[in-house]
Amino acid sequence: MRAIENLHKKVPVEAGADISVNPVDSFGADVFRDKDLREKLPQSSYEKFREVIDKGNPLDPSIADQIATAMKEWAMARGATHYTHWFQPLTGNTAEKHDSFITYTGRTYQRQLTMNFAGKELIKGESDASSFPHGGIRSTFEARGYTAWDMSSPSFIRRGTNGSYLCIPTAFCSWTGEALDVKTPLLRSCEAVSKAAVRLLRLLGDTSTKAVSAELGIEQEFFIIDRGFYYSRPDLIACGRTLLGAKPPKGQQMEDHYFGSVEKRILAFLQDAEWTLWRLGVPMKTRHNEVAPSQYEMAPIFEDISVACDHNMLTMEVLRELAVKHGFACLLHEKPFAGVNGSGKHNNWSISTDGGENLFDPGDTPAKNARFMAFLSALLRGVHLNGDLLRVGITTPGNDHRLGANEAPPAILSVFIGQELANAVEDIIDSGTSTSVHDAEIRKKSTRMQLGVNALPSLPKDTTDRNRTSAVAFTGNKFEFRAVGSSQNSARPGTMLNTVLADSINILCEEIEKELKQGKSRQDAVHLVVSKTLKEYKGAIFNGNNYSEDWIKEAAKRKLWNLRTSPEAIQQLDSPKNIEIFKRTGVLSEKEVHAHKEILYEHYSKVISIEGQCMYDMVQTSVIPPGISYQNTIASVQGKTKTMDGYFSGISSLTSELISRNASLKKTMEEAERMDDLHKKATFYRGAVTDAMQETREASDELETIVDNKLWAFPKYAEMLFMK
Repeated sequence: MRAIENLHKKVPVEAGADISVNPVDSFGADVFRDKDLREKLPQSSYEKFREVIDKGNPLDPSIADQIATAMKEWAMARGATHYTHWFQPLTGNTAEKHDSFITYTGRTYQRQLTMNFAGKELIKGESDASSFPHGGIRSTFEARGYTAWDMSSPSFIRRGTNGSYLCIPTAFCSWTGEALDVKTPLLRSCEAVSKAAVRLLRLLGDTSTKAVSAELGIEQEFFIIDRGFYYSRPDLIACGRTLLGAKPPKGQQMEDHYFGSVEKRILAFLQDAEWTLWRLGVPMKTRHNEVAPSQYEMAPIFEDISVACDHNMLTMEVLRELAVKHGFACLLHEKPFAGVNGSGKHNNWSISTDGGENLFDPGDTPAKNARFMAFLSALLRGVHLNGDLLRVGITTPGNDHRLGANEAPPAILSVFIGQELANAVEDIIDSGTSTSVHDAEIRKKSTRMQLGVNALPSLPKDTTDRNRTSAVAFTGNKFEFRAVGSSQNSARPGTMLNTVLADSINILCEEIEKELKQGKSRQDAVHLVVSKTLKEYKGAIFNGNNYSEDWIKEAAKRKLWNLRTSPEAIQQLDSPKNIEIFKRTGVLSEKEVHAHKEILYEHYSKVISIEGQCMYDMVQTSVIPPGISYQNTIASVQGKTKTMDGYFSGISSLTSELISRNASLKKTMEEAERMDDLHKKATFYRGAVTDAMQETREASDELETIVDNKLWAFPKYAEMLFMK
């Protein structure tokens, strides 16, 4: 194939950045940072703007004009001629509409071109929303959509061959005010967590914390293959994954790729990506080979959750763009190749006070122990009762290929905390049988931990081995949501984590306040409620093998959520319980919940529909013809030996079977398209259509192992995964 012929002519491409510069000096060079604003604004204006950020005060229009001018001058000094409100619609991707800074001044016959950027243009923009998913929020003819400046996320420069443009992170909403993006619900969930957490901290005796922020560290996995292979595979172009492909003799069974030496072409690409991301303010920290051949991972340092999600979207964009420059294709799909590990995006999540204290850190004092166990109990309650929402947060068609497939956690939502913390939980549950935490018998019974009295022994960060099979795993001072898919926007799973935690914290607060009204001391009230909550929801804790059949049965006994497929999960989104949770936390209105459900259903069905049609076309036009051609070649020597007769018979039978199965796939697809009910349609795609696709694939993959290589139309797994 031409792609293979040209493969070895590739040479590493040099990084676009000046690698002689210290990364510290380069970091954030393309970001409009707080220091840039402070330098360009009058002191009084800067202080007023900080009050807008820190206290939520309204933004003075005159200050907005000053900021816009400063931002424009900064951007133009870096070659920018345009700006865009960079937003994240419900497609899960990013979107942008570019406007130049140019404007006319003067009378018609005296007009001059000037560069201008007003505060109103910074704060608010209008984008045609007619072709974005809306889930019935508006009518087809109601096309107006608005973008609103997200002041919590820094603006940045994207560089191109013929100039640069300024990107301003924004939220996106309809004319009637409903959210049409994933950022707005995330920001609402952050506010919900902050309010709920501060409320609980007050009940725990903390009078200084004014705000709590959710933080996130995102591990991004992806595959890199030569671009010649990519262009030779219609399925990769249309679907992001291979729909056909026989298993190669060697895959990942030798375990020789994981953390191996990075091949030079790949290393040059990763280095280029790192320097670009550093300039964009993305604190990229780690890079390494992953488990499957041609699979890699990059991971940044923790950041505020909204900024982390923005930076992850930037990371995916940069990886895709620079892959082209280096002659590669970056595959972000959860399962681009069958038979080897797919890609995830582990979301490491925690919450911290405005004083910098991590609330998921057990600590080494009685007060910090009490605080940690209170927040842990709220999380366990949230996972146990609302695991369906967490499952919706990780719902993508691609992720269904991974969950429960011995390369990712199962769809059962549980929490791993390790044996030492599990023992502490049991101690508190046992000690909660008394109304007084000062009772001598309780102290005798519980020597490891007693809220507000005895301290949990000073624990090293790693109190136990890491459980890679758990959906939500405690890793010392954070929880790792391991089930997120690699292609996802992390805003949705982040929103769900924040929402279930905020709601449970508020329930705990209500119960503690009730105990206080009955005359209990703060210490007794907190201890009683926390121990009661831990006892009721400790079923969410599981420290064993999540892949085992026994755990599936045990999880059912514990009434944990196990929504195995996307349609099952999506169906739960607008249950009465969930609508109430979203209302209580203010994260989504009932109208928005219904819209999200419809959009998720439609997205799922559309993806499978595209995959099914792509598979049918590939088989019909590029697999069956080579099969027939090779069959005819064998027919020319048929009859000379019995062996040749059997060989011909096998190819003939297999080709006929493939023709039949592909015709059946088309018929099944047509049946799916006639369905109107969104849930039934998505379920049919997940069942009948994917089953028909699998049957067609099996016949095609078997034929691939028989037909002459020179006749086969597509690059094979052994070529794509191992040839660089």
